[in-house]
Amino acid sequence: MTSQLDKAARDLASAMAGLDLKGRIAHIEAAVPGRLVFTTSLGIEDQALTHAVAMHKGRTEIVTLDTGRLYPEAYDTWTETESAYGIRIRAYAPEREAEERFVAESGINGFRHSVAARQACCGFRKVEPLGRALAGAAGWLTGLRAGQSANRADTPLAEADPARGLIKINPLADWSRADVERFVLENYVPYNVLHDRGFPSIGCAPCTRAIRVGEDERAGRWWWEQASKKECGLHVQTSDLHAPDETVAPGQEAAAFETTRHANTLEMAR
Repeated sequence: MTSQLDKAARDLASAMAGLDLKGRIAHIEAAVPGRLVFTTSLGIEDQALTHAVAMHKGRTEIVTLDTGRLYPEAYDTWTETESAYGIRIRAYAPEREAEERFVAESGINGFRHSVAARQACCGFRKVEPLGRALAGAAGWLTGLRAGQSANRADTPLAEADPARGLIKINPLADWSRADVERFVLENYVPYNVLHDRGFPSIGCAPCTRAIRVGEDERAGRWWWEQASKKECGLHVQTSDLHAPDETVAPGQEAAAFETTRHANTLEMAR
């Protein structure tokens, strides 16, 4: 099964390489039989991909993981996107009992106690809902780009995900940030206004800040942790998708909440 997935992913990546985004979406739908799911975080890359999927009017489902801790601006973007394209973005929320148990045991912001605690929070808010969203899927579309961070530098256009038994497809993997911004502006794609306020990457509100000049695009995510640990678990292949990393190196311990907001922005003139 794994070898078949690997070959299918390699063939798909090879075919996508010479196509524009519209062509990539059309080819994905033609080449991958079975259920196709695009998980959007409502960030700028995912907004570009939402535009392409919605305009194609094919069979790819658009879903999002509503963690319950998103910025108000993310919900505004969600509303505007559904209105602009005449679609519904299906929400997958954390299981109530898991959330209530975590808050009761660790506190509302208990994810700052350790890396393991933060990964546990991401586990029930993101990873477990993702599992439900992808149940029975043959292909998983994401807005990952190789240029987002050092951890994602090797992101391919398509890859086998044997743990989930599907092909993970990253149609924007070889796009630059400038490519994304240009596409969004030229196609009048709705986007989160926080991108104009120094937030190139936007996650949960208590876990995302604006970046400083010279930092990579994902530096504002879980900024109190070392860069090598800064993934939530959605895009980490492992045999146990729910287990937190218990290894906490020096400097990984929770730091005081940083309230300073930075003046630099990524202005995008409409």
